[in-house]
Amino acid sequence: MSDSPVPPTDVPEAPSPAQDAYPHIYVTDTDVDFPSYQTMGFGRYSAFKPLAVGGTAILRTCRDRNLGRTVVMKTLHPHLANNDYMQSRFLREARVTAQLQHPVTVPVYDLGRDLEDRLYFTMKKVEGETVRSIIERQAKNDPQALAQFNLERMLGVLVQVCNGLAYAHAHGVVHRDVKPENILVGAFGEAVLLDWGVAKVWAMDGEEEKSRHMQHQVLTDMNQRPGTPLYMSPEQVRGGGADIDGRTDVYSMGAVLYEALTLSEPLRGKQIQETFELIVNQMPPHPAQRAPQRRIPEELADIAMRALAKEPADRFPSMEAMVAAIREFRAKALARQ
Repeated sequence: MSDSPVPPTDVPEAPSPAQDAYPHIYVTDTDVDFPSYQTMGFGRYSAFKPLAVGGTAILRTCRDRNLGRTVVMKTLHPHLANNDYMQSRFLREARVTAQLQHPVTVPVYDLGRDLEDRLYFTMKKVEGETVRSIIERQAKNDPQALAQFNLERMLGVLVQVCNGLAYAHAHGVVHRDVKPENILVGAFGEAVLLDWGVAKVWAMDGEEEKSRHMQHQVLTDMNQRPGTPLYMSPEQVRGGGADIDGRTDVYSMGAVLYEALTLSEPLRGKQIQETFELIVNQMPPHPAQRAPQRRIPEELADIAMRALAKEPADRFPSMEAMVAAIREFRAKALARQ
């Protein structure tokens, strides 16, 4: 890692991908007559192909015959299709993602039920590599990963995500599950923040009781806290609902920045409960101590450590403030060249 980044830009130039790696648009996709009897809902989709299987849902690619494009359809696993909590979480993910129209969110096209009465939503098919995969390759000293995703490019990706989170916070939404696995880096310089399924949305007047009931279900019925242990803030670990705000995502972004700098998670115990105790009670080693061979710039390490403060009041007050600190570092680095 170099402490002399190239001139700052929020969208670093990416190597040109192979042109045959992406589906072409042909006249047969654009100049076909529209059918007299319009097909809407699930019936408009065909040519299903498996894409990925997650813990709660199945992802498939399919063809939207009306628009002549390939999209991704997400459907709950059959054994969860009638689970009220999972249906609520699924609907929240679809609607939150659809309403947060920002470059780092995946556009949602459609929400409905399939022929088996299971909920589905369709969205843009995004291409790229997760920050988790990039970090793992760099930890193995993959020369291509180290060269292609240098410090400056990684900062550009993280700033894009921070800007997207700032947009979400301005609309009253906290992601609550920011982690390297949920950040996708596209081949054309774009960054995408995935999985808004555990996002916190503020209740309007009269809806507080329903919100408390949903929080209770998360902590008891599902036997888990919203989020992923290694990237959860202390207030998430403690299970506080009222304490969760935009600074919770600031903490998680600090954890992602820390790992991008050191190639190691800030805090990890042998078991989940030990990890939780570390998150609540102990600060991680300074990045320069964790990975001295990486020559991590001190100002950037300090940004990560401030974002990881135990008390929300000691962190950056907003995602915009964290972005401003990163930009100030980049400007100073450029001036020193």
